[in-house]
Amino acid sequence: MAGTRLCSACGLRLTSDLTRLPRLYDECGLLLGGSHRPRDRTSGGGSVPGLPFNTSAAEARSGILGVLRSWAGLVVGERVVAAPRDTVAGVVEFLIRHAGWLAAHEAAGELSEEVARAVRRALYVIDPSRGSGMRVGTCVVADCEGELTAAVRVSDRADPPVEVSCAAVPAHRWSAQEWMALSRGASADRTQRPERQAGPALPAPTVRWLSARDISLLWGTPSGSVYRHASEQRWRRRTGKGRTFYHDEDVLRSLGARTGGRS
Repeated sequence: MAGTRLCSACGLRLTSDLTRLPRLYDECGLLLGGSHRPRDRTSGGGSVPGLPFNTSAAEARSGILGVLRSWAGLVVGERVVAAPRDTVAGVVEFLIRHAGWLAAHEAAGELSEEVARAVRRALYVIDPSRGSGMRVGTCVVADCEGELTAAVRVSDRADPPVEVSCAAVPAHRWSAQEWMALSRGASADRTQRPERQAGPALPAPTVRWLSARDISLLWGTPSGSVYRHASEQRWRRRTGKGRTFYHDEDVLRSLGARTGGRS
């Protein structure tokens, strides 16, 4: 989009994050007075004596409202348009409708980061265990050197998907499959870029060797299915320290289109 101040990945992620906020707001609401889901911390300050009050859930909900209202106020003030319904869903729909204008605004970066932060905070409240993950390298966005971590994303599914996120820029987040494709694409671009003058050949794209456990985590598929695909699709492999590792290009070719479901 002409005039945008967000990279394409950040623009798409902003819309995706906004869309997630109403559900996250409601899920945090279910935790306020006690729930079977894990809680970060509670206090005895609930409205009903004796019932715990989830302070973290309340703060996450307040944060979501604060972010949405502040940016909606910016749009209303600068574009001179009618204010949206004062509900999370109403404000989200309003901001998405004005997403193109917001992406071109000088504060677009701050909007993207604040919304991403609100999403991550709510997700952590819903499931504190999601904070753990494995480091998978540096960010694939040009000029970003943030550390990437792959972690299970909160989901109602029995086989929750994995999300790869950047520590430096919260808006840089992808599914495991998207990350693998982007990672190889960026490496291939560097290799295929024509040189302006004679010189040594550029190195081939970096090969990432993945263990069955890595693949199982990143694609949300049972290890048995990983081994089956490796055998049927004849994935290139190598061994080391008693473990087998598979060529990422072969894995991506076979599983890249999958959505993390059982296979």
